Amino acid sequence: MAARNAITLVQKSKASAPEFLQLRCHITPGASKVREGVAAVTDECIEICVSAQPQDGKSNKAVLELLSEVLDVPKSDLQITHGMKNRDKTISIASACFRRGKNVDASEDIISLVRQKLLSQETS
Repeated sequence: MAARNAITLVQKSKASAPEFLQLRCHITPGASKVREGVAAVTDECIEICVSAQPQDGKSNKAVLELLSEVLDVPKSDLQITHGMKNRDKTISIASACFRRGKNVDASEDIISLVRQKLLSQETS
């Protein structure tokens, strides 16, 4: 089985359909406040620790708030598309939010920009 990339850019077949990024994440809920944040960025997934408990969607909300802050995008542009009740999640982000006000054109540039932002916030 082929390994999946942690960050992929998905382009729809229609030219009018927007493209979006997919982040494959592994979440550790109930972590201490000290460990909260991006724990690691590997080729296969992004490991994230949140202090919120996995009850009533609290940890999902915390993950979206954390990624919104780290990537500097509005929370409304983030959506959990897979894994609402699982630690392994796929989170989609509209790629247009990375192109606003920035000179980013190529898909590789968007992926490297997101990876760089995540790595800069990595906790040791």
